[in-house]
Amino acid sequence: MPRIIVLNDPLTPEEHLNLGVSYEHNNELDAAEREYEAAAKNLPAAFLYLGNISFRKGKYEEAEEYYRKAIEQDGSDADAFNNLAWLYYTQKRNLDEAERLAVRASELNPAKAGIYRDTLEKIRSLKNSP
Repeated sequence: MPRIIVLNDPLTPEEHLNLGVSYEHNNELDAAEREYEAAAKNLPAAFLYLGNISFRKGKYEEAEEYYRKAIEQDGSDADAFNNLAWLYYTQKRNLDEAERLAVRASELNPAKAGIYRDTLEKIRSLKNSP
């Protein structure tokens, strides 16, 4: 049977990202990950989504790498700062850095400061616990 080979991707990076979100909502994490990888070739925001997938799969080192890449590519992505802080919080490590990341997220996006403040409060509580 002959194979059809597509030389040009008919989808834009944004369309790959949106398709990935749809897959993720259906808990189809592998399919979502493939779409986010396609989007990441031209859309730095996709690294945040790749980090979230890795986090959900329990691949924490990989998630950390993706969140850091998202921050490197777009230093204004408050969610990437917050999610990396949350990753550190859940692993009970790098809590000083986690605190700085959560503070930075709040500074970058005051509209979501309540969400980021929750992360920050949990980090500070963990840091102050015996």
